[in-house]
Amino acid sequence: MMFWLIAAAGALLVSVILGRALWRGAAAPVTSRTEMGLQVYRDQLAEVDRDVARGVLSEADATRVRTEISRRILTSDAEGVAATPERATPSRLAIGVIGVGMVAGSLALYMSLGAPGYGDLALKDRIAFAEELRQSRPDQASAEAGLPAATIPPDLSPEYEALLTRLRETVAERPDDLQGQTLLAQNEARAGNFAAAAEAQGAVVRLKGADAPIADLTAYAELLVMAAGGYVSPEAEAVLRAALTRDAENGSARYYWGLMLIQTGRPDLAFRMWDGLLRRGPEDAPWIDPILAQIAPLAEMAGVDYTIPQIGAGALRGPSAEDIEAAGDLTPEARMEMIGSMVEQLSDRLATEGGPVEDWARLISSLSVLGQTDRARAIYQNARDVFSDDPDAMDALYRAGERAGIAE
Repeated sequence: MMFWLIAAAGALLVSVILGRALWRGAAAPVTSRTEMGLQVYRDQLAEVDRDVARGVLSEADATRVRTEISRRILTSDAEGVAATPERATPSRLAIGVIGVGMVAGSLALYMSLGAPGYGDLALKDRIAFAEELRQSRPDQASAEAGLPAATIPPDLSPEYEALLTRLRETVAERPDDLQGQTLLAQNEARAGNFAAAAEAQGAVVRLKGADAPIADLTAYAELLVMAAGGYVSPEAEAVLRAALTRDAENGSARYYWGLMLIQTGRPDLAFRMWDGLLRRGPEDAPWIDPILAQIAPLAEMAGVDYTIPQIGAGALRGPSAEDIEAAGDLTPEARMEMIGSMVEQLSDRLATEGGPVEDWARLISSLSVLGQTDRARAIYQNARDVFSDDPDAMDALYRAGERAGIAE
């Protein structure tokens, strides 16, 4: 309330100053053309007296000139009386309209562009607020309950619907049938019943246990998100975390993790993650089009002046296990030279363009393998500064530092 009083008082003060300036300008004395002409004639009479005194003009000539000037003065004075200009008066209505417009316009502009009720939060406070929002957001069941019930798409034939009903009954009788749950998840998703599809896919993951492929985990997370209408619930987050723990570079899981960050007040981290996915590519990855459709407003929320990069242009990676294996036929010197060259390229890219935490972790590990421990430690410290506000990234960096023997 205090803010509104101060804002209104400030706008009112400016309005009063402008109104006073208008009033004083309108009330200023008006000098007519008649008065200006009379002043000229008076100056001419004075000039005649000076000419007589200097002997330039005779008294007879001076008398004739004075008579003519006097006649003109009388004529001009008579015309001035007949056409006396009215003094301009200020419009109180106009001044009032300007004042009301200033106050109302200022408040309306702030309501449109500002954030009423919020103070200027420091970065630390914003991060804390986002974490609180993340911890207190609705669960999967609440999100699904707020959506309309699923309906059978009109393009499904009665025969297909009958087969789906029979499949549901069979799986209900044999809940531990892995093949049945897999088929049910696929067909429920095809029918648009994403909640039931997610439930069946969850059973698939449960039945496969630790052997469940990452593709099954990401499919489960995606179905949970779709069942919640695009909302990433805590349950979906847990599945995504499990997938990223096993494969930190999984594109599908990183896309939905970025979506979760947007929904919980961290567009800065989401932008960094999605920008990395664009740079990595490939162009036909299923998450590229959704990111392209959303990353421009996301960059604006993150405060970044952004130009969409060439898809896959930043796909340069550090040396992977496959790279090292491919260099197995080289001499030790040539193999180390090749790996060192790849490490330098990765280091240069991170220094100039930045990149996801996985690239930093790989660079730290690669430098450790090459025996450049001091350099790995310096980059480890730099990466910790870059990702200091991202707990998950800090965990990934700590694991990389621990493997390199430089973790603190």
